[in-house]
Amino acid sequence: MDRLSRAETQQRTRARVLAAARDEFTSRGYRDAKIDAIAERAGLTRGGVYSNFPGKRALYFAVLAEDATSTPAPPPSAPGRTAREALGRFARAWLGRLPLMADGERSPGRLSVDLVPEILADERTRVPYAQLLRLDAVLLGLALEQLHPAAGRRVGVAGTVLTHLQGAGRLAAAAPGFVDEFAVVGACERLAGLDLEEVWDPPYLAHAPRPRLIDEPWSPPPAHDTVRDAPLPEADSGVVAVLGLHRASAIEEAVRSAPPGVPVTAVLVTGAPDELADLARLVLAELLTCLRPAFPPAAWPDLRVVHDPSGALAAAVGVEVVSDATETAVHIRSGRIVARADGFGACHAAASVG
Repeated sequence: MDRLSRAETQQRTRARVLAAARDEFTSRGYRDAKIDAIAERAGLTRGGVYSNFPGKRALYFAVLAEDATSTPAPPPSAPGRTAREALGRFARAWLGRLPLMADGERSPGRLSVDLVPEILADERTRVPYAQLLRLDAVLLGLALEQLHPAAGRRVGVAGTVLTHLQGAGRLAAAAPGFVDEFAVVGACERLAGLDLEEVWDPPYLAHAPRPRLIDEPWSPPPAHDTVRDAPLPEADSGVVAVLGLHRASAIEEAVRSAPPGVPVTAVLVTGAPDELADLARLVLAELLTCLRPAFPPAAWPDLRVVHDPSGALAAAVGVEVVSDATETAVHIRSGRIVARADGFGACHAAASVG
């Protein structure tokens, strides 16, 4: 039998730890779960668990992220042809993931009930979580705009829909049986017609940094687009923004500022990949698992999102050291990086070149 490589051994060990942690969280709840018990379930020492994850919260995020990314899509049905129909299907898919009234306190369906309280307990997770939810609103808003271009910017409407659904999710966990799913779906459908008079003209963009005109080769490593759950297509032109999790929603500045037809890619990085990278995977997967079957492919957000916990794609952009405050964007033409901008407003600055 061929010997496993070091990477394969590490991958198998990580999978054992995750499986053991899922069992422990399900049987005892997140609060009462113990690292020693997880180690025993996995057949490892306590140090063996910590060599893969920095702590219990990181393990919790990783378990939920694995479940979210491996959850099968809802049963196939025709996607919505209008914004109202699409939001109705989106809401049904979202509510279908919530714990049922019949679920016991320790059922797998209630595994995520401690997620928001755990995030709220620490500012290190609150700020990234808020930015990731804003990114969710950008993605859903762009999909709504594709279905109804004449309606203008719809990110505020999308945020209102997500606020409604997030609240329903918290109540479904805290007060089983209280949430009327039909009423929630109906409300989301009606929100499609909400007019918030959204105008995209943030005054701070007037103070964005000036882009630097350069001429450097563009040779990115292979990457995965989480929006379409497919390999990132090779492109010799576009805007690529490397964003720490405190700046994730800034990608809308690139989308609004880029010339028509120029593809935009958000590369999500973090200074704490052992914990926050899985939180980012979780939040985006929860949205996209519901969005893809609800909207026709032609209406999927014209935005690519890449999780880059290793920093490989960020390095190709020229960012060697990342943090949660990172914001660097480049403009690419004919396989060359022709402009770069760094700091607050970099997405707008790089995207608006030419």
